[in-house]
Amino acid sequence: MAPDSINTIGGEITVNGRTYKLPKQPTVVVCIDGSEPGYIEETVKAGRAPWFAKVMKEGTNLLADCVVPSFTNPNNLSIVTGRPPAVHGISGNYFLDPETGKEVMMNDPKFLRIETLFPSFQRAGCRIAVVTAKDKLRGLLGKDLKLAAGKACSFSSEKSDKASLAENGIEGVNALVGMPVPDVYSAGLSEFVFAAGVKLMERDRPEIMYLSTTDYIQHKHAPGTPVANDFYAMMDGYMAKLDALGCTIVLTADHGMNAKFGKDGQPDVIYLQDLFDGWLGKDKAKVILPITDPYVVHHGALGSYAVVYCADPAPQIAKLKAMEGIEAVLTKAEAAARFELPPERLGDIVVVSTKHKVLGTSAAKHDLSGLTEPLRSHGGISEQRVPLICNRKMTAPAGSHRWRNFDAFDLALNLVA
Repeated sequence: MAPDSINTIGGEITVNGRTYKLPKQPTVVVCIDGSEPGYIEETVKAGRAPWFAKVMKEGTNLLADCVVPSFTNPNNLSIVTGRPPAVHGISGNYFLDPETGKEVMMNDPKFLRIETLFPSFQRAGCRIAVVTAKDKLRGLLGKDLKLAAGKACSFSSEKSDKASLAENGIEGVNALVGMPVPDVYSAGLSEFVFAAGVKLMERDRPEIMYLSTTDYIQHKHAPGTPVANDFYAMMDGYMAKLDALGCTIVLTADHGMNAKFGKDGQPDVIYLQDLFDGWLGKDKAKVILPITDPYVVHHGALGSYAVVYCADPAPQIAKLKAMEGIEAVLTKAEAAARFELPPERLGDIVVVSTKHKVLGTSAAKHDLSGLTEPLRSHGGISEQRVPLICNRKMTAPAGSHRWRNFDAFDLALNLVA
């Protein structure tokens, strides 16, 4: 990818092959983790979200597609680079590193193949603030930023108490926000992100701000339920404060969410490693679940997308295609082309389950004791639709354009008044 270019006379910047106008007012892009269409609408219907109600009527209210696999890391990185995983390289939360042969988390910045938009905007003179709920994303989101007090910061709610000028470009975060470090399995982890965003906007007035939450609530509570409405009502209040501070705000999501349980309330799982062990012999194939991250209590590492490494994929693809609960079975090349993924970071087979099914490795390897509610999860094609909302009205009709969640910065900077 060609390096960024800056046209200071025209007030534009070109990065990763896309051109953006430099912000005339503070621009805030929010990734609401796991926010399928319906959460916002149900909270509005309940009379709990006056800011959202106004924006959906007077601003821009679109639906977009996230990238598949519909997981956190590939989608957050698509949003902040403006490009699909085939370009930025982040194909999941977790993968089998072909260079080492080891299964690793995909949160090391070395796996990111291009810069995010943030260093380019910083070189153009913009102040930058990046706040994420979980620390797993912080390194990727903040890669190549020159962190300095009042100039650029990147930190997480989860480790807000450990933020330093050297590592994060900010210190004293908890005192600034007026909140202690939240529990990682709580709505408070996301609320801290919003509260920090408001305080930073009041104090530092960053031209570009990115806020990314956690989907703890969405994994447990469907749209319109009391807890979900409480969560979005909380968000509504913070968005109203940012709006009052003159910000252009775009909200989207990294993925949707669906119920993934049977009539008995238990997770409806296809255990792929057990299947392949039965078909080929034990450990002749290897199943990787890219949903895997350090925070599996609320989903048990069960999602609707998996990759499989095996020597002779064709017969196994045929068997999988004949199974109930499987939406798509693709070769590496087919999956890379269809989902815009880097083929060298995929298995020999890519498997996507249907809307209410999830994929596991072996039944014995999944600890489901933390599932205090019937499982809701994501990863598949069925979780691809997400909101794309702005508090400003578009300057031209939306038309038949296929919107993507990684159009968020384009919408905020180029397409609204």
